[in-house]
Amino acid sequence: MARKNDKKIAEIKQMASVFEDPERLDAGWHHKYFQNDHPLVIELGCGWGEYTLSLAARYPEKNFVGIDIKGPRIWKGATAAEAAGLHNVAFARFRIEYIKDFFPPESIDEVWIPFPDPFARKSKSGRRLTSPEFLARYRPLLKPSAILQFKTDSLPLYEWTMETYRSMPDAVEIISHTDHLHSSELLTEETGIPSKFEQLFMNQGVEIKYIKFRLR
Repeated sequence: MARKNDKKIAEIKQMASVFEDPERLDAGWHHKYFQNDHPLVIELGCGWGEYTLSLAARYPEKNFVGIDIKGPRIWKGATAAEAAGLHNVAFARFRIEYIKDFFPPESIDEVWIPFPDPFARKSKSGRRLTSPEFLARYRPLLKPSAILQFKTDSLPLYEWTMETYRSMPDAVEIISHTDHLHSSELLTEETGIPSKFEQLFMNQGVEIKYIKFRLR
């Protein structure tokens, strides 16, 4: 398996749709790649890219970038995008802590955060992708009207995120939320995209939680 993964990691370095080294990217790298100024949507912790690929197929008038640190996952997503002929998709391989190195200010129109690691230990709450620490990283990169959408199977993470955002109304506006997505009116073609993890959780009877919000 290790050799197979090493081969995939080597292959993504040759893929035009995969970006890894911020020092080699200028501020307009995504414009040059997509060759247009369409709205930019990013998926944080994209895994195999289910959201990136599904949304890109639905919205050819938007550009999508899936972000993950796992090389084999990026390889699978980029390979699938190429096979599907999706030219409005790119992938970036980096730790999300360094997101400000990859995108210029006020360049992102929408953010998806599907099923991130809940980092259950309180001492690691700052590593949660919905934490104030990460919001501070996202904020300068977002356009004023940017929307963020978060999904999780973790009730503790959902409740912690809701409590955190309610405690900072000057910084976060909660647009909508539910702890029973698939039986709520918030279920749409977009919010119901069946990722591998989501399907696994649903098969186990786990309710999916969802928050739609923006940063002030």
